[in-house]
Amino acid sequence: MSFDDGTWVRLLAEVAQSGRRLRREELEALREYGDRAAEEGRGLAELVDERLAATGQVWTGQPVDAASMAALRAGVAALAAGHGRAYRERLRREEAGRRQFVADLLSSRSDLGRLAEHAERFGLNLACAHVVAVAGGDGYDLEDPLVRGLERQLLSRFGEQEVLLAVKHGRLVCIVPSGPGEDTAVKAFAELTPGRRVVVGRPHSGPGGVVHSYEEARAALEQADQLGLPGMLLHAADLLVLPVLLRDREALEQLVRSVLEPLRKARGGAGPLVETLIAYADSRYVTAEAARRLGLSVRALAYRIAHIVRLTGLDPDDALQRYTLETAVLGARLIGWPDHSANE
Repeated sequence: MSFDDGTWVRLLAEVAQSGRRLRREELEALREYGDRAAEEGRGLAELVDERLAATGQVWTGQPVDAASMAALRAGVAALAAGHGRAYRERLRREEAGRRQFVADLLSSRSDLGRLAEHAERFGLNLACAHVVAVAGGDGYDLEDPLVRGLERQLLSRFGEQEVLLAVKHGRLVCIVPSGPGEDTAVKAFAELTPGRRVVVGRPHSGPGGVVHSYEEARAALEQADQLGLPGMLLHAADLLVLPVLLRDREALEQLVRSVLEPLRKARGGAGPLVETLIAYADSRYVTAEAARRLGLSVRALAYRIAHIVRLTGLDPDDALQRYTLETAVLGARLIGWPDHSANE
């Protein structure tokens, strides 16, 4: 049965006269009415007020018995149930659409023209530059209560037009417009993912800008973890030397072989001497600090450095030779040498 104002009035009058309860089909008609109203964008308060106003016209000047009150409560409850059902379904559709849109943003295979068309619906201006922050670790899922809680906190603080949260390959991803509020949003994201390194891509604009920033951040995160870099919040812009080195892997492997291969001749292999060079560089070539980090005496460290000079012919205390050693050691860490031989 359809449900309009006239039907509601006639139903209340009939219930008042007979004292019967609302039938199942009448309650379902009310639910469907609430469902349609929600789809049309009408609020529940508006619907209830409308029904109560019509009820007042029927009951004016008449005694109201228990059956009539029970019918009114049941009718309003059915109306609210239908409205709530449609509202929740609409939210699910919107959330699913939003998630698919964000997933498409982070995919290099997406139709950029279609992304640009749909972006405005989700409050995203792709003509502006955006940055993408990626948190370390994996196994995340958007349905995880912890992730949903993080999303609620970010959205309540910055709003959907300022921050988008996503999961890509099990990793948490945060998309933020580049600009004055960028650092605040990124820091908030990092604070809400304690114990996990966060790397931020460079700002890029256009439909493909988000995925470009994401790929930068993802690659830099993996390289930072591989190198064991200090710091829990890093920026890909500060690590641009890494993709430059990896761009020509063959040349990088040749550098590692030519500079560091002689260290294999040392007792105990190349590993301890490479660790010595790393600690020495991380200590800004302060001997006492490097020895402390390695758990060695200053004399033992000096012996190791002298041994490195003898084997490689390069002195880390010479500015140019230091640069060559540092680059070779960085390359060794990137390609996994000496655990995975550069000759393989």
